[in-house]
Order: sequence, then C-alpha cells, then structure tokens
Amino acid sequence: MVQSVKQKTIKNEVTLKGVGLHTGQEVTMTFKPAPVNNGFTFVRVDLEGHPIIEADANYVVNTQRGTNLEKNAVKIQTSEHVLAACIGCDVDNIIIELNASEPPIMDGSSKYFVEALEQAEVVEQEAERKVYVVKEVISYTDEATGSEILVMPCETYQVTAMVDFGTKVLGTQNATMKNISEFKKEIADARTFSFLHELESLLNNGLIKGGDLNNAIVYVDKEISTETMENLRTAFGKDNISVKPNGILDNLTLHYPNEAARHKLLDVVGDLALVGTRIQGKVIANKPGHFVNTQFAKKLAKIIKIEQRNQVPCYDLNQEPLMDIHKIMAMLPHRPPFLLVDKIFELTEQHVVGLKNVTMNEPFFVGHFPNAPVMPGVLIVEAMAQTGGILVLSTVPDPENYLTYFMKIDNVKFKHKVLPGDTLIFKCDLISPIRRGICHMQANAYANGKLVAEAELMAQIAKKN
Repeated sequence: MVQSVKQKTIKNEVTLKGVGLHTGQEVTMTFKPAPVNNGFTFVRVDLEGHPIIEADANYVVNTQRGTNLEKNAVKIQTSEHVLAACIGCDVDNIIIELNASEPPIMDGSSKYFVEALEQAEVVEQEAERKVYVVKEVISYTDEATGSEILVMPCETYQVTAMVDFGTKVLGTQNATMKNISEFKKEIADARTFSFLHELESLLNNGLIKGGDLNNAIVYVDKEISTETMENLRTAFGKDNISVKPNGILDNLTLHYPNEAARHKLLDVVGDLALVGTRIQGKVIANKPGHFVNTQFAKKLAKIIKIEQRNQVPCYDLNQEPLMDIHKIMAMLPHRPPFLLVDKIFELTEQHVVGLKNVTMNEPFFVGHFPNAPVMPGVLIVEAMAQTGGILVLSTVPDPENYLTYFMKIDNVKFKHKVLPGDTLIFKCDLISPIRRGICHMQANAYANGKLVAEAELMAQIAKKN
C-alpha cells in the first residue's frame, strides 16, 4: 500500500559554480522551484530561446563517461550526480538552469548539490506524488558485459549495487541503501572514480578537461611510466604525483572502503530518476553502468506508461453520484442530444471522473453505421471534454455564466470500439494548473475494463456575451 505523499519542490533559488568534468568549461548552475508535475527539467540559458530538456530516459544519447541527454540537438552532459541529489533530497519538481552543457563536477559526488538543495529548503506542494509500486520482478541484462539490473517488490525504495572490477587494487564491492533517507549521509559524498588506464585514454582524447585530483578517485591498476607521470603532472598542474599504499593516485583519502560501490549506487539512483516516476521497489544492480542503468530506465518507463494508461478506475456504478444529470445541466451549457455525460462520481482540484451510458437510442446511431452501430470517436473525445469542462467550470462561482471552448487536441488514440450497451467512464487529470480559465488535461475513456480512447485536451472557459 502506498502512503499518500505530497509532491515537493524547493522554496528558494540557489546557485553553484564550478567546471564541467569533461568539457572543462566554467559553468553556473541554478536550482529553481518548479510547479507540480513538472519533474526534473534542465534549461540551457546560454542558448537562444532557453531550450528545455526534460530528465527523460528517452533523451539518453550517449553513456560514455556519464549519462548524456539530447533533445532537438541541445545537450546536457553528465546529468546523473545532479539528478541523484534531487531524488536523495526527496524533491519531485525542479528546474535546473545551466549556462553550459555540463553541470559542475564539484568534488565528483552529489554532496554539494545536496547541500545546495537543503539550503534552498525543500517544501511540500498541493498535488500528490505519483509512485509506481513494483508488483513483479522486472529486469534488464546487457549481454555484452554481463551487467544486470532488476527491481522487485518492496515496501520502500531500496538500491543495492554489486561491483566487480577484476583488478587487484579494486575488486568486488557492495553497497546498499535501504531507504532514500540514507542517501544524504551514506551515499551523497561518494566520489566518482577512474582507473589509470582509463585516465590515460581520456587525457589522450582531450576529455576530463575539468578533472583534478580532488574530484575523481584514480585507482592505479598498472605500472606508471615516467612519461605517464609527467603527462599527469602537466594535466593536473601538480609539482609531484605519487601512488599511496592503497593504490590511489596522489593524496586523496577514501571516505569509505567501499566508496566505489557507493558511487555506483549513486549513479543508479541518478540514472533511474530518468524513469520520471518514483519507484516503490528494491533495485539490485550487478556490475551497473550508465548504459545498463539507462536501458533499464527506458524499459521501466515504458512498462509504467502502459500500465498507467491501461489502469481502469474501479467505481461502484450503483453508488449515489456526486452530480446527477440535473446538477450537470446546471453547470454545463450543453443539452440533449449533445449532452454526453450522465453522472459525475469524483471531482477534485486535480481530476474529475464521469460516466455515460451508451444506448441504442443515441441519435448518432441513426446515421453512423445503423446496421453495425459504433459510437463515433469524435463524440468520445467530446464526451471527455465535457467531463473536463465540469473540472474547469468548478473553479468559478457562477459556472452557468460561462461557455467552454476547445483550444487544442493532441495525441488522440482510439483503442477499442464503443457499442450500444457499453458504460463509458471518463477520467480527466490536470497536466498543469488551471490558469486564466485555461485547462490542460490528460483525458482517458474506459469501457468493458479496457482503455478505449485517450487524448490531451486544452480548453478555455469564457463568459457568455
């Protein structure tokens, strides 16, 4: 059972400055409050029009040395540490403004982002948080590497990361987070790491321009030649570089013996933020990496979308309705034969649920395939819109003095036929808050235990002349 929890954002803006790990660019990043159902969105304020890139697994284009997003040729690089901090601070909605493609690397962990979000003060919002409750094991395996990630039913969101690097200096490690409340103290300060052989390749290819020995742990897994030592001194601007007895380059001290596994866990949390929905389940990641993490996120997001779309609301159709036909007619300007809603069962600030009994006596069956009657799809959309009209008209004290007009219809899909004898249930949920009488909603129609139609509707109410 999911406990009802309100969505959260931050109260104040907060800004951090630093350099991007791979680009070496100076970057300013600002966390800003966001409205309900916004999720995590990146904004490139250095580009014309300030393009927005949502933190969505479908925008992942590259997972080499980080999780990189791209939408309409606009890029966000190395997004995972920032997103992990947002999840770890229990934030649902936030705008992340950047004046470059890559967030600042800081010390290679999520620590400074967590501190900034706490400084900005996390606050509750009106809408309820949407949580996907895992009911069966869902998994993804990368055959090439043997990496596997799965999620199983659990009462909370838990993550276990198991890593095996096959080297003497860094072998098998595990890390577990049993509740997201542990993130700040146990996971957030675990820094990114690299092996010496990877570091040489990255330097030779002009990457990690913003790296220094304070924002990445470097494990020395091979003998260091004099030439390599000189290149490292030059790259990091150090007079001297040495290898400590624990096999770590220079003077960095580990925060934890299993800091590498904790950082991999941090990456899993950040990458799974791209699912777009909070998860109630236990994630087990064996040899995780950005590729397998994000492929799993895409798979999970798709499963969640299908389940949510096909989730038929259950209502006792014999119960006393919230609004009968008389109350509906007192609010809506429509009249028979064009009034297509018979009852309203639920009405909140965020959604409305209505019903229509489809009978053979409907006037449209006279001309619409009279020998094989099917309810016209456009009238199903109209019926959903009328149900949504109840939602938007409920925001004014005198609904009888208003009319409702369509502004836009998007992503209309018809799944199944609606026939005489069917009972249609309509559910309309706000996509964004109602402003200036404009209502943007996701509308679904169900019959016979199935989703029969769906659409994004935008309408506006206006006073009668």
